[in-house]
Amino acid sequence: MAGFSRRARRIFQVIRTEGGKPLPVGKRALSKESLAMSTDSSLSRTALYDLHLALGAKMVPFAGYAMPVQYPSGVLAEHNHTRAAAGLFDVSHMGQVAVRGENRAAALEALVPGDLQALSPGQIRYTMFTNDQGGILDDLMVAEAGDHLFLVVNAACKAQDIAHLRAGLAGKAEVEVLTGRALLALQGPAAVTALARLAPEAAAMGFMRWRPLTVAGIPCFISRSGYTGEDGFEISVPDDQAETLARALLAQPEVAPIGLGARDSLRLEAGLCLYGADLDPTTTPVEAALTWTLSKRRRAEGGFPGAAVVQAQLAQGPARLRVGLKPEDKAPARAHTVVTDEAGRPIGEITSGGFGPSVNGPVAMGYVEAAFARPGTPVRLVVRGTPRPARVATLPFAPHRYHKQ
Repeated sequence: MAGFSRRARRIFQVIRTEGGKPLPVGKRALSKESLAMSTDSSLSRTALYDLHLALGAKMVPFAGYAMPVQYPSGVLAEHNHTRAAAGLFDVSHMGQVAVRGENRAAALEALVPGDLQALSPGQIRYTMFTNDQGGILDDLMVAEAGDHLFLVVNAACKAQDIAHLRAGLAGKAEVEVLTGRALLALQGPAAVTALARLAPEAAAMGFMRWRPLTVAGIPCFISRSGYTGEDGFEISVPDDQAETLARALLAQPEVAPIGLGARDSLRLEAGLCLYGADLDPTTTPVEAALTWTLSKRRRAEGGFPGAAVVQAQLAQGPARLRVGLKPEDKAPARAHTVVTDEAGRPIGEITSGGFGPSVNGPVAMGYVEAAFARPGTPVRLVVRGTPRPARVATLPFAPHRYHKQ
């Protein structure tokens, strides 16, 4: 992995490929040949692949795609630039889906616990597919687009999600996979300034709102949302115009290209879950501290897979909870690190961890027994066989700065 920064190499410990399996690191590191994306025909390429190479990106395999993990400035600089100005991310590997039909919201509610029937035109909701045990099959964004629901699903789960939608909505709603579209994320406090030069109407959009909008003369779908904890936008654009749009955005003085490495550290500081790490089919929304996604109506009525399990956990409390964890020394604790109580008894495990540039220290998320979930509770993290002191921390580590009207 010559040519990659130390931070980028560490990112391989948390970035997942298909099936949630981590990319190998250290002695099991990927060979130079496996990193030669331009010759690996097994990997899909986004519409911005050539632009990434032109910008000097280091490319890695992620969810079946060749994706940029960092650019020449490095992960730390990219992270800090996004927090201070605006970063442009290629997230075109994610799945974009339209669900059509008169009763589309009610039909989709049979697969998710989110309150979709309450969505107003242009409103977005974060929710998840659940199984019969209440476990999370994937998390997704759903926007009410007026004549259809616009869904964005995770890259590694894209094929199974589409199959799940088609099976679950058969005879109730039409599922259309929106192929031929790229997805860009413009994130950071200056994102609105940069985008408004190309699409003045974007500045008036509220947080978690969606609308069709012309950007730099290109018809797009825009949402004011993101995965960094910052204000920002996600822009769906036709593949054949994606590079033109990306170059127009990068021409703005506030904007720099950002790779998967910084995307991961930004979302970790923001306390946002990564599917395959912090969420999986054995974890319920209650355990994952995502009860804010469950409306009063859906809690009472149920009607989604695993509703009885979720309702019981809401009433009685779960056995474990997702929490923030703050090591008290400088040693980062990474995924699968065992969490113990002060006496050394295992009480949980870290699911995401690394260095938080914005807080200048290591940060982590994981699951602990509910009795230890209170912020400030002292625990131990077993790092390389040595118990190290840490405390349960309130999430997020870096305050959210979403747009407020």
